[in-house]
Parts: sequence; structure tokens; C-alpha cells
Amino acid sequence: MHLWRSHDTFESLPRDPRADEYPMPFVPYGWYAVLRSAELRPGKVVSLHYFGRALIAFRGSDGQATVRDAHCPHYGAHLGAGGKVVDGTVECPFHGWRFGTDGKCVQAPFAVHTPKVSLGGFPVREHSGLVLVYAGPGEPSWEVPEIPETASRDYATPIDDARRARVHVQEMRENIVDESHFHFIHGQSEPPVQAWTEDGPYAEARGRIARRVLLWDINNTFDAFMYGPGIMVVRVHGPVLSVTAVALTTPVDDRTSELLTLFYVRKPSRLPLRFLTPALKLAFRREALDEVSEEVEIWDHKIHQPRPVLLPHEKGIRVIRRWYAQFYPSPAGPIPAPRQATGATGTGQPESEDPVRTNAPSGHRGPAIG
Repeated sequence: MHLWRSHDTFESLPRDPRADEYPMPFVPYGWYAVLRSAELRPGKVVSLHYFGRALIAFRGSDGQATVRDAHCPHYGAHLGAGGKVVDGTVECPFHGWRFGTDGKCVQAPFAVHTPKVSLGGFPVREHSGLVLVYAGPGEPSWEVPEIPETASRDYATPIDDARRARVHVQEMRENIVDESHFHFIHGQSEPPVQAWTEDGPYAEARGRIARRVLLWDINNTFDAFMYGPGIMVVRVHGPVLSVTAVALTTPVDDRTSELLTLFYVRKPSRLPLRFLTPALKLAFRREALDEVSEEVEIWDHKIHQPRPVLLPHEKGIRVIRRWYAQFYPSPAGPIPAPRQATGATGTGQPESEDPVRTNAPSGHRGPAIG
């Protein structure tokens, strides 16, 4: 007779302490999306918690977004817990001190002179419906390009999916080049052969996805464009279903990472077939989100293997780890700007069957600065 025990369910598995141990810092240097633009309404203070820090976001009188440390340097009040936006500044709920979008104190009631103190913060960019911050020393030397699908009428409103897992943010990114898991999680008959290209903080993985989705046999190309450690845009092209997935991975604290994915389903080009768009979105949601749930459950309980035992075809993890290492502190200095900046968007056609390539990627590129 089967005896029910607490460890018989996946959810009740005890967590191995090694699952929280990583040899690398938990915040790689780079750009991260901390909220969507629509969430940051004028006149509102939004509380956030990323990178192991309490943060706030608000818009100045010119509409520009800012992301700053949440605690007032005067006496430690949390500016997101009762703070308000006044004339484009954030006002502390405790003693009324105000701080501008550059973090500087601009007013302190009853003070003879305005104190020369500031709220820490991040370089901010806002485009593609996202508020991005740069986590790293100094000013960024590279940019994340705009994502055209986010503003295109050729794509339906996105399916959004937000998850948190007790896993390092790097392992979330390694998932795209983990060839063997495409069979067991995503239903592909064979591990895909991928072409890899890189250019400083940018990289691209290209290949094919062959599987069955509901009643359709899908054999699509995919291009995964990576912009640093936190932003990835995956374009899947096919005659039946084309989807652009904007995958945003962000460290929450030293144990937890967030995955926010926005799936943009391309509308059929012919007008009568556009009425099928809701059905395509429903089919995609049913398949894709269940698979993401499986991955999150695995991430929650896996440990980091610094030297994984890789089979001959499993070359992607080794390659991406070598590329990803540039986003950690190094005596060599800041991340170099990419060698070139182009505006191409990529066609989704694999360039080569070679799974390890080192020339510059062909996807659209952000401008090199600094």
C-alpha cells in the first residue's frame, strides 16, 4: 500500500543549500527592464525591489522616468510607502524632503540651506514600452536597441507572463542554448543545431524549431538576439505562426531572479485570416506558458554545476558561459563597445550549421556610445 508522505510532491521537496550557492556575483553588469512604461503613470511613485535593493520609480515634470534608491537619506523613510510626486519631484512622507529625477535634494523644510545629499540611482532609458536601467559601474558604453514589434500594428497585443525562480539570472539565459532540453521540455524531436555569433555585449543564437503545436506541424526558424545579461529578443518565423518573445531577466536578490516574457504574435498577412489572431494567441498561450512553468519548477530546485558533464552536441552552454563572463567585475575594466552598429533586423534564416561561430551577429544593433 502506498503511504502518502510530504516528499511525494514536487512542491514539498526540501531545498538543498547548494541551490543558493553560485561562484559569480548575483548582479551581472548590464541593462535590465524593471517595469513597463504603462505601469509608471505621471504623478505616481512605484515601489520596486531589484538587485537586492529597495527602489522607487517616478516621472519628472518633463515625463522622463527615473529609478532611484527608495530610502530617504535624512532619516530612512521609504519614499514609496506614502511618498508622492510634487512638481516633478518625489516628496518624503515623513519630513517632506524632496528629491529631483537626478536624485539631488531640492527642498528640506525648515533647513537654512538645502542639504547636499542625493538618492542613489541608475542610468535610465525608456523605449519599446519598457523602462530600462543600467546596473554597473559608471556610465554604460553600449545600448539596447528599440524592439520594433512592440509598436507595430502587424503584431497583436502581447501575451505577458511574469515568473520568479530561485535561480541565478545567468542560468535563465543559458536555457536558450541548452540544446537537449528542447526535446524534453519543448517537444522537439532532436536537439537543434544552433549557430552562435557574438560582438562584445551582443550575441545571437540561430536555429530551427520543429515540433507539433495542437494540430499544426511547426518547422520554424528562430533567432535569439541577446543584449547583455538581461534582455533577449527571440524571433520565431514560420508560415503558420510567427512570434517575437521579449524575454527580460532581472536579479531580484542573491537567491531570486525574475523572468518577464512578452509574446508578440504576428497577425496573418491576409485580412480574412486576421480573424484567426485570437485563436493563434490562445494556442500559443496554452503551449508556451505550460512549458515555462515546467522550466521554473526545475530552476527552483537545481544546483549550479560550474563544470557540467556535457555531451558532444551540447556546446551551447560552454559558449554562452564564456560570453556571459564579460558582465562580471574584471581587472580588464568595463565592457567594450561592440565593433559595429547596424540597423538590420535579421531574416531568421540560419547562416550556418556550425554551432559555434564567433563573428559579429547580424541582428539589429544598438549604437555604440562612450
